[in-house]
Amino acid sequence: MSWRMKFGRSWGRLDMKYNTYTLSELATIKYGKNQKAVLSEDGNIPIYGTGGLMGYATKPLYDKPSVLIGRKGTIEKVHYVTHPFWTVDTLFYTIVNEDIIRPHYLYYLLSTLDLKQYNEGTTIPSLRTDTLNRIEFNVPDLKAQDDTLSVLEPIEEKIELNNEINKNLEQQAQAIFEDEFLSHDEPPHGWCESNLLAIADYLNGLAMQKFRPVEGESGLPVLKIKELRQGMCDINSELCSPNIKPEYIVHDGDVIFSWSGSLLVDFWCGGTCGLNQHLFKVTSTRYDKWFYYAWTKHHLSKFIALAADMATTMGHIKREELSKAGVLIPPTEDYCRIGSLLQPLYDMIISNRIENRQLAELRDELLPKLMSGEIDLS
Repeated sequence: MSWRMKFGRSWGRLDMKYNTYTLSELATIKYGKNQKAVLSEDGNIPIYGTGGLMGYATKPLYDKPSVLIGRKGTIEKVHYVTHPFWTVDTLFYTIVNEDIIRPHYLYYLLSTLDLKQYNEGTTIPSLRTDTLNRIEFNVPDLKAQDDTLSVLEPIEEKIELNNEINKNLEQQAQAIFEDEFLSHDEPPHGWCESNLLAIADYLNGLAMQKFRPVEGESGLPVLKIKELRQGMCDINSELCSPNIKPEYIVHDGDVIFSWSGSLLVDFWCGGTCGLNQHLFKVTSTRYDKWFYYAWTKHHLSKFIALAADMATTMGHIKREELSKAGVLIPPTEDYCRIGSLLQPLYDMIISNRIENRQLAELRDELLPKLMSGEIDLS
């Protein structure tokens, strides 16, 4: 152990002492490995790449808490894992020096970095270990790290709990929908056959490059496929004028259907924004949200298959396909009964996701202040 690793270079505020370390002193960066030899349908060890989960392995590459750093491709985000895992060769993993730093604290430190500024790739973004190892961090003692984690970890745990609850709620809702609508050999007496276009309005968004904010306007984020996929807008989201027609403004809880490119149907819970083209905002004056959401989602897999068959460059579905997508409409008594089962589940899913967005915003606001010692936890 070097003198600097043991004692560091002291600096900081009177109420908190920091030492400065290079990343190489805090952790050993390791390359992932080819997964072919361990990839198995019977495996239970997650295999991670820069895009996320790639499959399951029969044995781990590493089995202790670790921070994962993209080596090629998606390099701007780091991930924290506490379970045994395997990483492929586009994703670094780390062996953390726990004499100096808690693995979760290192994750938060790295999260405050703009890793794209260390990119050394020409066509594909890439990070090199030599460059990463030279990055310096100001690190408090383990007690101060634990104090910081005592603030951040409960936020993360609540977010994860909400995600698990929502998975369960979605499974319940799907089971109820299938039992009520898809278990019949033929429509029950008094039920009507219809289609998606007959039960809801599918409003296509605007070409928002024509509706930029003018001087003096505070712009609205633009909801594109990227934002719908990630469930939120970010600093890279484009802006549009807040004075677009009200029907093109999206609010929490609205049903959004991406009909071109990546086909998705979801409740938007990312805050107020403007609806871009290639996205439908789904509404109805006759039927409730639970009804048109569930039926649109039911047909999504068929729409994806249709888009894939028709694709030359970017797959999409035409509005006429909505008119071919069958729907069963129950009589009022059954409609109200089924709605009393499904609507509360969907309302809770929306509520949990909005809470998660607010918790994430709180975490992101606190994070740099906690890391720098601006917030005094003593």
